[in-house]
Amino acid sequence: MGDASNIDMLRFDLSDLDEGVLHTILELVSDGIWDWNANTGFVYRNPGWYTMLGYLPHSLDNTVLTWESVIHPDDYPRVMALFDDYLEHRSHVYQAEYRCRTHDGSYIWIEDRGYVIARNPDGTVARMIGAHRSIDDKKRLFEQLERRNTSLEAIIEERTRELSRVNHQLQIQLDENRRLAETDSLTRVANRYRLDQALPLACERAQRFREPLSLIAMDVDDFKDINDRYGHAFGDAALIQVVQSVKRCERDGDLLVRWGGDEFIMILPNTTLADARLLAESIRRGLSDLLPVGDFQITMSFGVVQRFEDEQQAALLHRADQALYRSKLSGKNVICE
Repeated sequence: MGDASNIDMLRFDLSDLDEGVLHTILELVSDGIWDWNANTGFVYRNPGWYTMLGYLPHSLDNTVLTWESVIHPDDYPRVMALFDDYLEHRSHVYQAEYRCRTHDGSYIWIEDRGYVIARNPDGTVARMIGAHRSIDDKKRLFEQLERRNTSLEAIIEERTRELSRVNHQLQIQLDENRRLAETDSLTRVANRYRLDQALPLACERAQRFREPLSLIAMDVDDFKDINDRYGHAFGDAALIQVVQSVKRCERDGDLLVRWGGDEFIMILPNTTLADARLLAESIRRGLSDLLPVGDFQITMSFGVVQRFEDEQQAALLHRADQALYRSKLSGKNVICE
C-alpha cells in the first residue's frame, strides 16, 4: 500500500465479494497485501509483497510459516505479541514495524497492518487481511539523522569540555592576576589595595554582628638608617624577616597588610583591645629572635586600637596611626593605644 490508509480501504464486507474478484483486486494493489484463511492455513500474497522483498511473484509457500521465516529473529517475539494481543481482543488494532529478510539476505524495515474480516462462531479468527509496506527509506533516514545528531552531540560535548577547560584556565589566570594585584611583591603579604577592600567589609561585619574589631599598626624602628647605612638590599631582607616573624603570630581570620614602606597593619576581626594588645606583645617579643642587620637589632613600634560603634574605616585607621606615632614618641619598641 502506498500509505497506511490502503488497508482501511479494504475494510468493507469482503465476504460479499466473489473470491476471484477479491484476488483480482489484490493483484492490482502495488503494496504487499496478504490474505490469511485461518481455517485452512492458506495465505495469499499479492505480487507487490514478493516484489517488495525481491522474490518472483508467488515463489514461496502460501503458509504463515513463510511470513514467520522472514521476520528478523530479534523482532519476532515482539511482533508475535502484538499479533496475539489483537487476535485475543487485548488490542483494538494490529500494527507493527519490524525487519523482514529479502531474497538477497539483507533486511528491510516494513510496516504491517492487519484486520480480521471474519470470525468463527467460537470467536476464533476465520479470515484476516492485511498489508505490508516498506518503510526502509524512512527508517534509514531516521538512523542517519540519529547518527548525525549523536555526532553533533559528541562535537558539542567535546566543545563544551574544551570550553570548560579554557574557562578553568582563565579562572586560574584571573585568580592569579587578582592575587598579584592584592599582594605586595616583596613581602608577599596583602598590599594597600587589598586593605582598601578588606577593612570596609570588616567594619560592616563588626557592625552587623556587634563584634569587636581591632587594628595593630606597626613599623620597623630606624628603618631609614638601615637603608642608608647598608643599602636597600639589606633593608628589603630585613622587611622579609620581619614579615616572617609577624606571620608566626597571625591567627586564622587575621589579615596582615603592608601599609607602605616599613609600615604594616594587621586587621583583627572579633578581637577586643585587650586581646589585640596581647597579640602585639607576642609579635614584639618574637622580633627579638631575629638576627641583627649590622649594628641594628630589629624592633618595631605598635599602635593598637579597637573600633568604636558606627566608626568608619578611615577614622579607625587614623586612630591606629596616631597610636603608632605615640609609640615612636615614647621611645620605640613599645605598644601604645
